[in-house]
Amino acid sequence: MRKNSIKNTRINVEVQKVLSSIISRELKDPRINPMTSVTSVVVAPDLKTAKVYISVLGDDASKESTRLGLKSAASFMRGQLAKELNLRNTPELFFILDNSIEYGVNMSKLIDEVNKNNHKEDANTPDDTENHEE
Repeated sequence: MRKNSIKNTRINVEVQKVLSSIISRELKDPRINPMTSVTSVVVAPDLKTAKVYISVLGDDASKESTRLGLKSAASFMRGQLAKELNLRNTPELFFILDNSIEYGVNMSKLIDEVNKNNHKEDANTPDDTENHEE
């Protein structure tokens, strides 16, 4: 199975859905931030491993404690994944913090600031549309 095959993509999406559900509904670890989302999953073509990219809303300490909580719950989640999905192998889960959502929000704020400043400058400049006869 190729890395970007349709089958592999479908498996990635299904694993992501199941893990999102498990994290939000079944895990009771207090270290895991309730504002945790699974942004993407990349399952290896041999189905032995899966990189799970997670986004956590909060400070760095909250992000790290969530990652450690998920790491300790990985065997439970793997068992639940095996019950939900009928795969030849149930992948071993590796959690990676993904800052792309946070980065996107920050970039959006910066763009809004620049636009706001440009509108202020446009309001302060005199209108050059008047007819000047020489």
